[in-house]
Amino acid sequence: MSIEKVGVAGCGLMGSGIAEVAARAGKDVRVREIDEAQVEAGRGRIEKSLGRAVKREKITAEERDEVLGRISFTTEVEALADRDLVIEAVVEDLAVKNELFQALDELCGDQTIFASNTSSLTITDMAAAVNRPDRVVGLHFFNPVPVMKLVEVVRTIATSEETFERAFDFAGELGKEPVAAKDNSGFVVNLLLVPYMLDAIRHLERGVASIPDMDKAMVLGCGYPMGPFTLCDFVGNDTTLKIAEIMFDEYREERYAPPPLLKRLVAMGRYGRKSGKGFYDYSGDEPVPLDVG
Repeated sequence: MSIEKVGVAGCGLMGSGIAEVAARAGKDVRVREIDEAQVEAGRGRIEKSLGRAVKREKITAEERDEVLGRISFTTEVEALADRDLVIEAVVEDLAVKNELFQALDELCGDQTIFASNTSSLTITDMAAAVNRPDRVVGLHFFNPVPVMKLVEVVRTIATSEETFERAFDFAGELGKEPVAAKDNSGFVVNLLLVPYMLDAIRHLERGVASIPDMDKAMVLGCGYPMGPFTLCDFVGNDTTLKIAEIMFDEYREERYAPPPLLKRLVAMGRYGRKSGKGFYDYSGDEPVPLDVG
């Protein structure tokens, strides 16, 4: 049973990307945001992304218009009631996600699958909040969604085989490469990646090497596309801190504990690229490493 009608709850950086790739795959997409200002911001992100695709000759102007024609926007959660699949991409707060799913549980037909794009919370904690735990699954996309090929498809102990297979096939229909993951905090990628990023910060605290030298070492020595501090700034230091706190609460292992330096940067509002400063200063033409003392 193919998924054709897709709902996306949340149209921030991730939600807008998910909506775009679903529409580009020919799906009927309906995006829900909390107010008109957020709707317009999300619409703008999608239009800007598609504009870049046209400029790079990935799609034609006609194809761009067709994709936009397959996306509708709403501020009403009731408008998602007829969807085959609803993917939440709201704030990384379990209470907010569960409130959304509980509302959808009352509105959507029994066939509707609920999916979460969470990067660190467990899908089980969302499945336990609704009356259809067998139809709850994780679909974790990566930023930027139109570019990154991976989707982690996460099943809980309650997820039915049919739900998992439909979600897995759906990811493939979007042109992504799905991988199956067990429902543990961090799934596959963050389970391995977050300790690496936190270790880099700890070694910076210990004076092992400078920010640019550690970044250069991992790029040139391991072939990584970017070093750990560039990556932290790209992901967002506030986001990395939040994920680390959730994972440390889950596992109680030191490797997931956020280092003091990370906490200090976040407290000072140095979130990375999105705030203009993090481990680097982004105010000029090229990033400049900052003294983080």
